Amino acid sequence: MALEDQVLSGPTRWARIALIAGLAYWTIQFARTPISDDAMDAFIHLPNLVFHEAGHFIFGPLGQFMTVVGGSLLQVLIPVIAAVAFIRQEQAFGAAICVWWAGQNLVDLAPYIADARALQLVLIGGKTGAEVEGHDWEFILTRLRLLHRDQAIGRAVHMIGMVIMVGALAFAARTVARKSE
Repeated sequence: MALEDQVLSGPTRWARIALIAGLAYWTIQFARTPISDDAMDAFIHLPNLVFHEAGHFIFGPLGQFMTVVGGSLLQVLIPVIAAVAFIRQEQAFGAAICVWWAGQNLVDLAPYIADARALQLVLIGGKTGAEVEGHDWEFILTRLRLLHRDQAIGRAVHMIGMVIMVGALAFAARTVARKSE
């Protein structure tokens, strides 16, 4: 019996099944409240936010536009980088979970994008974008001359995120099922 097959017998296999079930439930919850700041109330929003804020700093030397885009960019890149690391180690299940996380980050960003004109989301400082000179996605979409499309772009990003999340969970379930054959 191969080492990975031994590892997937017993508790590890059941833990993976439980993780898939939990993430599936959570995915359904995100799907039920599209373009809602409920996504930002989820526990996972806080770790995502750390990477978002770090992205502003990391991309800062590349100019104002990249400083602003860098927050959302790093927020999505971190789970993608983690997925690539798992793939390089031939750990398909771990990669699938990280891809789910990348999709969830898109769902997390969707309300922020859709709020670019309204500026009603409460930001880190406790004030809305309208109370503080706007926010990242107002700046980004204004610069790209797409501010009038904020709602459509937010919905599209939400949908793409949901498709990625569902696909990643299906792939994770497939890896667990294959290891049990």
